[in-house]
Amino acid sequence: MRIGEAARASGVSARSLRYYEDEGLIVPGRFDNGFRDYCRSTIDRVLAIRSLLESGLPVRLIREALPDPADPGNAGAVDEEFLREVRAHRDRLAARIALLSEQHAALDAYLRAAPGTDPRPPLDLDASVKVLPSAHGDRRAAQHR
Repeated sequence: MRIGEAARASGVSARSLRYYEDEGLIVPGRFDNGFRDYCRSTIDRVLAIRSLLESGLPVRLIREALPDPADPGNAGAVDEEFLREVRAHRDRLAARIALLSEQHAALDAYLRAAPGTDPRPPLDLDASVKVLPSAHGDRRAAQHR
C-alpha cells in the first residue's frame, strides 16, 4: 500500500512514517516508480513503534529493541545494558508519576479547604478525555467511557 493508505491503516501521519524510515526503524519497499510500498508487516511494526514511543522510550532505545528491519531474523540487541536503560527510564517515569500524584493531592486539599468550594468529587479525567493527542503525529481518539 502507498503512504497515504499506510498512514490511515496505522493511525500515524505520512510525516511520521517518513521519520520512522529516516531513523532506520522501518524499511518500506519501493514500487518501480520509486513510491514507497508498505506491507502488513511494516504496518504492524509501525504500531509497535508507536506503542513504544507513547510509553516514552526514546527512538535510540526503540531502534535497539526492535529487530533490524533490513534483517528480520536478527531479534534486536536486548542485552543487560539495554535492560538497564529501560529500567532507568521506567524509574524516571515512576518518579514523575509520584511527583504528579503529590501535586494532584495538594491541589485537592487546597480546593477542599478553600471557602466556597464546590464539594463535588475531583474530575474523573479518564471519563472526560475524548481525544488523546500524541507528540508523535498520530490522530488517535481515546475510547469514551
